[in-house]
Amino acid sequence: MTRVPWKPGPDAGWDGPVYVSVTDFAVDRARDLPAVWTAGLRLRRAWPRMQGAVGLWLWAIPTQRRGGSVSVWRSEEDLMRFVRSPVHVAIMRANRDKGSLRSENWESPCFAPQTAWAQASDLVLRSAS
Repeated sequence: MTRVPWKPGPDAGWDGPVYVSVTDFAVDRARDLPAVWTAGLRLRRAWPRMQGAVGLWLWAIPTQRRGGSVSVWRSEEDLMRFVRSPVHVAIMRANRDKGSLRSENWESPCFAPQTAWAQASDLVLRSAS
């Protein structure tokens, strides 16, 4: 699995409870991978302006045509605001017919990067088997 470095959000210094979201997008056709990956990178560039975002990792397993994100939020409400945002809705509409999306979310009493990444990568790799 390839991981893009951590991208801090505007709430990167938050030391309270967090809400972690792991997405896993399996692309049906290899030719769609570049467009899907580019869309993820475009969202990543906007991350410092995402209200309630603590930070984000993007990940990919190109040989399986899969990729996604591990995003960390101050709350579930912050994640849902992002999910409803025009930029996210537009990207999801543009790519919804290109594969299938799976996501898992959980709350944590605090953000521990190594622990969050370990949990997320375990979920991703388990679903690959």
